[in-house]
Amino acid sequence: MFDSIVMAEERFHGEGYDEGYSEGVHAGLIEGHEYGAMNGAKIGSEIGFYLGFALTWRSILHSQNNEDDKLSKKLKVLDSLEGIIKECPWEDATNDKLQENLDKARGKFKQVRILGFKLCC
Repeated sequence: MFDSIVMAEERFHGEGYDEGYSEGVHAGLIEGHEYGAMNGAKIGSEIGFYLGFALTWRSILHSQNNEDDKLSKKLKVLDSLEGIIKECPWEDATNDKLQENLDKARGKFKQVRILGFKLCC
């Protein structure tokens, strides 16, 4: 009789652990999915903004038909920003270079802004 009481306590402890572990895994997957989707959307929006900015300004500069050194430098920096964005496989969240390329794109965008590119008309 005493053994059955002791064994029941161990059994309930094991069952409780298994149930809690299972629920924790499930809750963790849901939370991880939500967190990943939210942060992925932020990064995608940021990268899309940089690419759209570079493409738009390159189009504007080409339409001006101006051949000075400043224009050439501006086009080179815009091309560099576009190259950073296009070379990284953004759809692969496990890529080790994802954060590195995001930091490069942010730095290059700062350089673009220093050259006098405006965000709005």
